[in-house]
This record gives sequence, C-alpha cells and structure tokens, in this order.
Amino acid sequence: MAELSTVARPYAKAAFEYARDHQALDAWSEMLGTLRQIMVSRDVQALVASPKLTTERKVALLVEVAEIQADDASRRFLDELAGQRRLPALGAIADQFERLRAEHEKRVDVTVVSAFELDEKQQQKLVGALKKRLNREISITTQVDPMLLGGVILRAGDTVIDGSVRGRLNRLTEALSA
Repeated sequence: MAELSTVARPYAKAAFEYARDHQALDAWSEMLGTLRQIMVSRDVQALVASPKLTTERKVALLVEVAEIQADDASRRFLDELAGQRRLPALGAIADQFERLRAEHEKRVDVTVVSAFELDEKQQQKLVGALKKRLNREISITTQVDPMLLGGVILRAGDTVIDGSVRGRLNRLTEALSA
C-alpha cells in the first residue's frame, strides 16, 4: 500500500476545500480530529479492516463510536473512504487537513524548548519576533529541557531553529573536527 501521507493527500484536500467553501472548517476539523483519536484503538482498526462488514456498516459504527454528528457531506466523505478502503488513513487525513487549515488561516503552531521555564514577557517577545519573521499568527507551546544548558529550540512545522547552547557547542565541535 502507498505511504499513508500520499494516500491521505487528495482526501484531505477535498475535505478542506469543501469545508472552506461551506464555512464549515471548525465542524470538519472537530470531526476529523475525533476520528483520528478513535482510529488509534486496535479495536477500531480491526473493525475498519474487517471484510465481514459492509462499507455502510463500517461508517455507521465509526460515527457511533466517535459520537459525531455526521451531516450528508461528511457521511458521503466517510462512505467514499470506506468504499476505497481508505479508512485507516483517517489520522493522516486529519493531520493534513489541519496543515491546510493553518496555511489558509495564516497561522502556525510553534513549540519552544528551553532550558528554563519562560515567563509571559519572554513568551510574548518570542511570539512577536516569530510573527514578524514568519508573517503568520503564532500559537506557542513551551517545554523545558534542562539538557539544553541555555537558549531555545524553536519548531514551527518543518522549520527548526536551534539557538540552544548545546546546539552551538555541537556546531562548534563539528567545525573544529572538519
């Protein structure tokens, strides 16, 4: 089977475009997020892989287990996934849907890893600098890693900015040994 992200891409794009065009981004985001969470269960994975169940029954059980309100469009979407045997890709579809939504809304989630807890003023200063640099709305999550010694590591999507003392020491070591 093709890699899940490759399989998920056209479905995520179709779901996003539908939700965007029908002003239903929040509802679709919530539905796909809930489905992503229940797809982690081995029981649910066995259910969607079962050859004994019809596609309609699989969709009905998913909707029931997830306790979601599926309108006609979301039901057709799930029916299509089931018919193409793509229900196992729901997690990847949800992830790609959220990336498309963040891009559309010009926002980015940033994880800041620092050696010490950042106070509110430091966080706001980082948010301001990142907002200016990335030209996006910033949602920040902080983590503490005492192994960094000092500085911070920023992760925004595929971008990593390593401003930690440990990172600088590693780069210096590489430069001296080259």
